[in-house]
Amino acid sequence: MSKPVSSTVDYESVGNDYLARRSLKRGAAGWMLLATLGVSYVISGDFAGWNLGLAAGGFGGLLVATLLMGLMYTCMVFALAELSACLPNAGGGYSFARRALGPWGGYITGTAILLEYAIAPAAIVIFIGGYLSSLIGIDGPVVYALFYLAFIGLHLWGTGEALKILLVITGIAAVAIVIFVLAMIPYFDVDNLFDIPAGEGFGASSFLPHGYFGIWACLPFAIWFFLAVEGVPLAAEESRDPGRDMPRGIIVAMMVLLVFAACVLLLAPGGAGAQLMSESAAPLVDALNAAYGPGNWIAGLVNVVGLAGLIASFFSIIFGYSRQVFALSRAGYLPRWLSVTNARRAPTLALVVPGIIGFLLSLTGQGDLMITMAVFGATISYAMMTLSHLLLRSREPDLPRPYRTPGGCLTSAVALVLALVAFVSTFLVSLQAALWSAAFYALMLAYFGFYSRKRLVAQAPEEEFAAIKRAEAELG
Repeated sequence: MSKPVSSTVDYESVGNDYLARRSLKRGAAGWMLLATLGVSYVISGDFAGWNLGLAAGGFGGLLVATLLMGLMYTCMVFALAELSACLPNAGGGYSFARRALGPWGGYITGTAILLEYAIAPAAIVIFIGGYLSSLIGIDGPVVYALFYLAFIGLHLWGTGEALKILLVITGIAAVAIVIFVLAMIPYFDVDNLFDIPAGEGFGASSFLPHGYFGIWACLPFAIWFFLAVEGVPLAAEESRDPGRDMPRGIIVAMMVLLVFAACVLLLAPGGAGAQLMSESAAPLVDALNAAYGPGNWIAGLVNVVGLAGLIASFFSIIFGYSRQVFALSRAGYLPRWLSVTNARRAPTLALVVPGIIGFLLSLTGQGDLMITMAVFGATISYAMMTLSHLLLRSREPDLPRPYRTPGGCLTSAVALVLALVAFVSTFLVSLQAALWSAAFYALMLAYFGFYSRKRLVAQAPEEEFAAIKRAEAELG
């Protein structure tokens, strides 16, 4: 039976077995696994995708954009470290925004994260096809389907097992980047960074071949160096000690990603030329081929081992989207049947349904379009999460905080402003991608506005606090 509680949302009480059938495996991840998860979410961005920004703004444009987005992510990660330690729920950013901004704010944030995490694997599997094509000449829908089937199957096997496999895959990918860095250092030449001819845009030069506008155009591709690290809090309910493990895990992951981004951004175009890198489907492999000659063993090794980077991100983002769907479904924002877990405490349909959607999107073969669509959702969620940090600092100063953000509100304010700037850039880079993303958003908001907001689950963890606050207000 539905019990109205406000003009905004209504709640339904559920049976005692509801949450029992929707529980995750607790204690599966310590801080090391969480840090690995954070790196694995993102590491594919070092192997492909970022280089498309060279065509949009040249090395200078991509460099400035990467510095700005690196600052945004670092500030946001410090804010999320605090939030995930004091509010350790599987919903991650949705849970933070639900606490600070109410059900509409929570749903808007959760839907933005879902847009990002459902589409990013489609882009990554396209890049996996590019690397396989370079390696053995195989690409296309069959490859995409096999990867989705295999890695969804591994997640259905169980969280602890999946994360341990992920630790190995991510380690292999990190080795590939180290090999690439050591191999390219002798061939670095500053002149290679600026071999894209200057155009006619305002401020055009060898540093900014497309002028100042190129910096804006590069923002979505600079984000690809760090996109999805914010997904670490989605594993909060499965961590051993969230108050200690969540901050340590996400901050260590961010520090590693900053080092990787700097090395790849400088050495790939610096060794092989920005022009060549701007057109490459497998930039690290092509950079090594340019430096050592076609078919050299180092390029072959990085191609084989580098697939682990793409696979690691594909693997981990599947984990991320399943937990976001699980949390939204468990609370009634999405259809409740999506959050039922299997005998190994894995959310079966939350893994399968978005996977089918992602596979269908991958059939377009447009990795650059997928990147921009993912960034559209990501930047909305970043703005909402950092705003939530600001509001919770102000409204709930006594909330237990095992970890506190360095710089406090100033840190999250910097991230908020840069997130809004990055959001605007998606419209400038690809209006088509932004409009498709907006259409998805409109559909999801309509579902909530007309249906699910009147059927939320009162006993869901994210809703219990709201119920307590309402009761206190009525008593007061």
